[in-house]
Amino acid sequence: MAAGAPSSSPSPILAALLFSSLALSPVQAIVVYTDKEVHGAVGSQVTLYCSFWSSEWVSDDLSFTWRYQPEGGRDAISIFHYAKGQPYIDEVGTFKERIQWVGDPYRKDGSIVIHNLDYSDNGTFTCDVKNPPDIVGKTSQVTLYVFEKVPTRYGVVLGAVIGGVLGVVLLALLLFYLIRYCWLRRQAALQRRLSAMEKGKLHKAAKDSSKRGRQTPVLYAMLDHSRSTKAASEKKAKGLGESRKDKK
Repeated sequence: MAAGAPSSSPSPILAALLFSSLALSPVQAIVVYTDKEVHGAVGSQVTLYCSFWSSEWVSDDLSFTWRYQPEGGRDAISIFHYAKGQPYIDEVGTFKERIQWVGDPYRKDGSIVIHNLDYSDNGTFTCDVKNPPDIVGKTSQVTLYVFEKVPTRYGVVLGAVIGGVLGVVLLALLLFYLIRYCWLRRQAALQRRLSAMEKGKLHKAAKDSSKRGRQTPVLYAMLDHSRSTKAASEKKAKGLGESRKDKK
């Protein structure tokens, strides 16, 4: 190599940074979601939901696998498998002709339906999802309980009780404010009536006072007239008496 020619080998620092970024980059595992438990009645059907989260796009090699472990059993058996766009249902086992695929891979949904439930279906169902290259992650489990009649859940009962109590409280508050409104309205009407009565009394008193004021001069005039009439009568009588004396 000629002296002064530029070197084509990468810088040691750049190589170290690239190696550390590749070595230390976290690997995000696939996450699977199911219900914790589901309830069903004998002879009915139940849906076992399964969905997932993956850092990768939905792959053409996406697969779902459902396994079933009977109540009290130790071993889990495969009852359903989806791969390459095709569902594979167990046709010889306990769930023969009772499983229906209702999932949608492009919506990350791997749910199945179990028809015609029986007490023997009690157990744990496990959903396992692989979305290559994202294949690392934990499975998710859902427990199925089959009853003669599906029991009312405690949460539903508690919610109904709380809802009933809140309804009663709201009704009581509504009645309280309605009664208070009617009472205040009645009090306002009474207050207006009393005010009108007070104004009427004052007006009547003022009218009587003015009437009495107008009657006083009339009384004085009548008194003066009666006095003058009396004086004239007395004077006339006195004149008649004097005239009689003169004639004698």
